[in-house]
Amino acid sequence: MIKTWDLTRGKPLKTIFRFMLPILIGNVFQQLYSMADAVIVGNTISDVALGGVGATGSVSFLIISFAFGLTAGFSVYTAQRYGAGDAEGVRRSVAQGILLAVVFTVCLTVTALFSAKPLLQLMKTSDEIFPYAYNYIMVIYGGLGASMFYNLFSNILRAIGDSKTPLYFLIMASVFNVGLDLLFIMQFHMGVAGAGYATVISQGLSAVACAIYTFHKYPVLKFKLSDLKPNWAILKKELYLGLPMAFQFSLISVGLLFVQSTLNILGNVYVIAFTAASKIDIIACQFMLSTGTAMAVYVGQNYGAKNYARIKEGVRACIFLSVVGSIIFGILVTVLAKPLTMLFVGGGKEEIYALSRTYLMFNGMFYFVLGLLGVYRNALQGVSRSILVLIAGLVELVVRTALSLLSMKYWGYIGICLSASMTWVATAIYLIIAYYAVHGHVKREISGEDTAVLLAEPALALIAEPTV
Repeated sequence: MIKTWDLTRGKPLKTIFRFMLPILIGNVFQQLYSMADAVIVGNTISDVALGGVGATGSVSFLIISFAFGLTAGFSVYTAQRYGAGDAEGVRRSVAQGILLAVVFTVCLTVTALFSAKPLLQLMKTSDEIFPYAYNYIMVIYGGLGASMFYNLFSNILRAIGDSKTPLYFLIMASVFNVGLDLLFIMQFHMGVAGAGYATVISQGLSAVACAIYTFHKYPVLKFKLSDLKPNWAILKKELYLGLPMAFQFSLISVGLLFVQSTLNILGNVYVIAFTAASKIDIIACQFMLSTGTAMAVYVGQNYGAKNYARIKEGVRACIFLSVVGSIIFGILVTVLAKPLTMLFVGGGKEEIYALSRTYLMFNGMFYFVLGLLGVYRNALQGVSRSILVLIAGLVELVVRTALSLLSMKYWGYIGICLSASMTWVATAIYLIIAYYAVHGHVKREISGEDTAVLLAEPALALIAEPTV
């Protein structure tokens, strides 16, 4: 039996909260990478440079979120093997995950570097902002491997119950990032590219440190060279879990591309205000997103341990945590909108403050929906229903794109502000229906009942776990 923190034991609410808390702090520090870039760029270079960094948000999310979704999916299989007490399965899942990460890093980096300029042009990025956006995104894309492998090793550690170690390395990397930002921008005068280099170098250091610690601290994860030989059964399982998560996140980012295109048409003031507001918003959303991450690992372990009753208890506990947190953070971002926006653009810019507050107010009112979305989406991922998760991404893409196009023609900035929250509502409704459609089948599957009848019914094929 693997000797690490076991999420299949203890009171679900307390266990999930203790496991989630380091993830939350770590996610906040991870967002401080881009937030530090934005604050320093906005205050030391110019508002236009800040708009340039902000204009890359949806473009960078398109690729980086794909990498994040992949590694998150890979780690679900590791969590399932851990919950089943399968030490050999855990070790092999790690080796095959690394093999897949290398292949996807090369493919994604090449694709990203060649697509960056056409995407920025397609989004109608203004001539004034374009040079800043292009210089920044090319550096971020060039260092994609650092992000890929940090997330891979962080998710591996979380899968076996260690959510604290990734936090320590993120804190270290965040300190490096701020220091390098100031050094590269203020001393070396490298402009927005310097902010990009600071982010990549910091993430790279964090990835290397996390990898060294992982294999030193947990010998059970130290694979043999023979484990790197492609194991098609494990690769199929990890790809089944990883690719839908990756595409789901990328589909969301495609919708964000339409949002950014609409903003670019409205003008630089809207781009700058939206950039500042979205940086604040993503920090506030980390509580809800972190409960979702904890849910995937918790459900994965208990699914592997065949403990259905505990999965139900955990989902209820996670919903409670997420709703309480969403109310608190929704109030905070609304009340503190102006002073938080001033961190990015300084004083005396009332139009930007007003636009930023509008966005934060609309989103903050619906944070509880985002929390529900995260819990149900990751619960489905934890029980290997990745196709249903992918469909959720399609729902998000369709709704967000439609709302963005309507905003471009009829509603303007208010429509953009509402597009995120209305997308959350539509996706949450779908995921809640999907979860309750699945849970009975999961119960029978865990109890050992024959699933042959289930697999024979085409209408239920999407909610059955594939055998490998």
